[in-house]
Amino acid sequence: MQTVDAGTVTAAADRLHITQPGLSRQLRQLEQELGVELFHRTGGRLTPTRAGQALLPLAQEVLARADALRVAATYQAQGRLDRITIGAPLTTLRDVVAPFIATLDADDPTPEVFQADGQTAAEVLGRGADLAMTSTPARAPYETKPLAVLPVWACVPSNHRWARRSRVSLNDLVDERLILPPTTFTSRISLETALRREGLSYADPVEAADGTVAQALAAAGRGVAVVSDDPQFDLHPLSIRTTDGPLSVRLVSAWDSRHPARAALATIATRLSQFVATRYGSA
Repeated sequence: MQTVDAGTVTAAADRLHITQPGLSRQLRQLEQELGVELFHRTGGRLTPTRAGQALLPLAQEVLARADALRVAATYQAQGRLDRITIGAPLTTLRDVVAPFIATLDADDPTPEVFQADGQTAAEVLGRGADLAMTSTPARAPYETKPLAVLPVWACVPSNHRWARRSRVSLNDLVDERLILPPTTFTSRISLETALRREGLSYADPVEAADGTVAQALAAAGRGVAVVSDDPQFDLHPLSIRTTDGPLSVRLVSAWDSRHPARAALATIATRLSQFVATRYGSA
């Protein structure tokens, strides 16, 4: 790049703080390795050949990626995070992760997220996440931190006979037509675990694509939505009583203890836990 900009090997060598013969050898070696002439050499000046001009954008891209690699390696060596990838269930991404991302500072790592419903921490981390959010703690070599206990709601429209109540029993709930998210969603897993424990079952549920669609169907009078999402569409949320207390989803964050930025991940997990405690209550 410096040779193209400078126009001569001598000027480019001065910019790069190397000798002119040394740079000339490097250019010849590069041309031999690529099997193509990159420069016309006329009267002490170098101008790119057609091949050199065609390859220049690729060379610039390679150098930019090399610089990015050096920066990333520096962050890794120092145990810092430039980017952080978070894997979590859809509802958690929408109601927890996204609001948390909105609070990040310019100095915080750049977040990337992906949906991971019904997966263990090991599976989510195995997909490339730095931080996983799941409903079950992970075993070594993974570390976990309690994140939140989120209620699972029975959501009904304002004209429903339960609209003035604050809670409903599991026994009463199964007598209604239920609108449920897919079987991989943590709210449904929690509901079906409680039903098995109490020897109950439901009949002919409506299965929605996710919690938002389930609530939309409830608002349209198609049944009672059982979700852990924040209530929408002016629906009234009721706590669901079980023999073990209110139906809920327990979330933890998990990361690999061998990660070069383990300490930074633990700090992010702590901040996330504090954010959730403020928003939803302690885990």
